[in-house]
Amino acid sequence: MLVLRRIHVVYRLRAGEEHRGVVERVHASHHAACPVYRSIHRAVEITTEYRLEKA
Repeated sequence: MLVLRRIHVVYRLRAGEEHRGVVERVHASHHAACPVYRSIHRAVEITTEYRLEKA
């Protein structure tokens, strides 16, 4: 039986450097609106990061 204990998500975003502030704000708060996160975060450790790529 497979038991997930941790999930790490990497968001690869293509945007200009001038949008970094918006990206950081959204990344910091997006989990509250994510139904998957809200469903499993008590049982599974979920971490995220983003990588901003040049547009």
